[in-house]
Amino acid sequence: MALGRKGRTVDNTTLDIDPNSITKEEGQYYDPENNGDKGGRKMSRIAGVMGGESDQDSQLSVGKQLELEATNSIKEFCLRHPELRDVCDVGQMLYFGWNWVWYFTAAMFLLNNTFIQGLHVLIGAKYLNTMSGGAVCTVGFSAIWAVLSFFCSLPRTFDTLSKLATLSAIFTFLSVLLAAIFAGIEAHPNGYDTPGGGKSGMLTGNPIVLVVPTAGTGFVNGMNAFLNISYTFIGQITIPSFIAEMKEPKDFPKALWAVTICEVIVFSVTASIVYVYTGTQYNISPAFGSLGNEVYKKVSFSFMIPTLIFLGVLYASLSARFVFFRIFEGTPHKGNHTVVGWATWAGILACAWIAAFIIAEVIPFFSDLLSLMSSLFDSFFGFIFWGTAYLRMRRADFGPEWLSGRGVRGIAGFILNVILICIGLFMLTGGTYATCQSIADNYKIGLYGGVFSCINNAL
Repeated sequence: MALGRKGRTVDNTTLDIDPNSITKEEGQYYDPENNGDKGGRKMSRIAGVMGGESDQDSQLSVGKQLELEATNSIKEFCLRHPELRDVCDVGQMLYFGWNWVWYFTAAMFLLNNTFIQGLHVLIGAKYLNTMSGGAVCTVGFSAIWAVLSFFCSLPRTFDTLSKLATLSAIFTFLSVLLAAIFAGIEAHPNGYDTPGGGKSGMLTGNPIVLVVPTAGTGFVNGMNAFLNISYTFIGQITIPSFIAEMKEPKDFPKALWAVTICEVIVFSVTASIVYVYTGTQYNISPAFGSLGNEVYKKVSFSFMIPTLIFLGVLYASLSARFVFFRIFEGTPHKGNHTVVGWATWAGILACAWIAAFIIAEVIPFFSDLLSLMSSLFDSFFGFIFWGTAYLRMRRADFGPEWLSGRGVRGIAGFILNVILICIGLFMLTGGTYATCQSIADNYKIGLYGGVFSCINNAL
């Protein structure tokens, strides 16, 4: 069965599109500029509300406001069109029903998920090395973590994952809380006053806390820092899939605001505390590695185990469901326990985790892997898509003259969402260049050896 849509040629000047099409096999495209009905239920426009944030870290606050604006556009768009099942359907609808957009978005969606799985294989190997003191070759630890994650991915419904998600959230909060407390009570951060300043020559003196980057900070380092922060707050790629799974999609805004408030408080406050006590020269990623006391480091890092497993499993499940449902659409294998169904499900997951393992071994740099995912995928799924969605929805609501007809509000919304699109394009171009350069630089200095290296990558 084809993964893309079968369809007729669409005249985009007249937008002759059927808004009620709900499957790819119906041969119709969707159009974001037709609100339409589904099952006789008219979908009304949901207004996104922007709220101010008061936060001691202005960069995180501004970044979160931009991300929240993008998420509001997703929410509004998906609630208008409940027939959309995932971000690939959204992408095709946004860009005039073009068939190649669905395939392009599907490839980006699967790659994004697999890279995130690879990140968690890498962190899992770091954790095992940290706890054991490098008792096994790093490649072996990566393989162990990938196999463990594969078995945890086997459940086929989100119901099982939702229980693990609750446990993961609790343990993540405890982990970052402990990391902040330990950073404050220990005598010195990791690497304090290293003879000769260490490899960087900077590991000397008391922690240096800066409000703005130090003079001479290069584009590569500055861009990687920006991309790492961006990755923390951008998760929109999964939102269409979650809304499609909800019994009451209209309740999604409640979850959005609850998560946003918790994100800002937890990430901003704990990150600021850890930075104050570890400074520019001793702060590393993941932040657990900045702790100088080995017991503190291992205890706080250990509380992250449920999250390290859960997030990789979540994205593996999203990829597997995406492929599995399209292979077995309309067959008994989709919703029943059949040998063929389970064998295919396990095979898809095995391929995903093998690919994740390879990614973790080819790009064994935590910060660079974050930056690469942010530049390649978050540029589209965090900014470009949703700036486009806002512009098309406003044109649908108010007609071709929506920009001038809405006055200051229309102009402000237009400018903000064009800025979102430009940020995404800048991340895609400049961010990808900076990340690739950083990866090349780290290989040049032999930070973790070469690909498939046994060098201990413990924190």
